[in-house]
Amino acid sequence: MNATPSGRVSGKTMKFTWTDGPTKGESHEHRFHPDGSVEFRKADTKGDFQREPRYAAARVSDDVDIVSYLASSGYTLTVALNYADKSIVGFASNDKQWFPLKGKFE
Repeated sequence: MNATPSGRVSGKTMKFTWTDGPTKGESHEHRFHPDGSVEFRKADTKGDFQREPRYAAARVSDDVDIVSYLASSGYTLTVALNYADKSIVGFASNDKQWFPLKGKFE
């Protein structure tokens, strides 16, 4: 399995809207760059994007990719993106906390 930037997310901007977890009701915009870096910010704001030097993505099946990155805040976000129904299932964690997440993406 290839854990380098995936063709499906590489070069894409995606909006994650959380339906469960600590950020329930919020949306975050993610820019997955072909060089393997990722930028994100709370959607619908004029705030700056936070850039992280590396993400990994891998195709799990024809319909599902998994994407993960470690933010400078110390949190790791790992999500499975289901392209068939546009759902997200994943986890956010740091050295002290762990949260299951659910959502949708566009």
